[in-house]
Amino acid sequence: VQLQASGGGLVQAGGSLRLSCAASGRIYSSYVMGWFRQAPGKEREFVAAMRWSRPSTMYAASVKDRFTISKNNAQNTAYLQLNSVKPEDTAVYYCAASIQFSKETREYFNWGQGTLVTVSS
Repeated sequence: VQLQASGGGLVQAGGSLRLSCAASGRIYSSYVMGWFRQAPGKEREFVAAMRWSRPSTMYAASVKDRFTISKNNAQNTAYLQLNSVKPEDTAVYYCAASIQFSKETREYFNWGQGTLVTVSS
């Protein structure tokens, strides 16, 4: 499966943005879709993940209660809704797939091109 993230842009602190991750190819029911981000000069970090076939989600503590991961099965698309954004949310956001319900970057594959989110204060 190939993944392509989109929807990034410039948003003011406190605002909202929705990122999309479009998948081309088959998404197996065992897949986990994950969102990660990488800020300038920092390592890539986990943001959120969900099982494709079961209602299981998990979030990084820094985004919990502000970000929401979801999907549209018919469109083979995963989403990340960013609410109440902060300047520290500024990063390139990536989506990727895994067969493990994990927060570990190394467990994910088929990384798509990222989309830049810039939060102004």
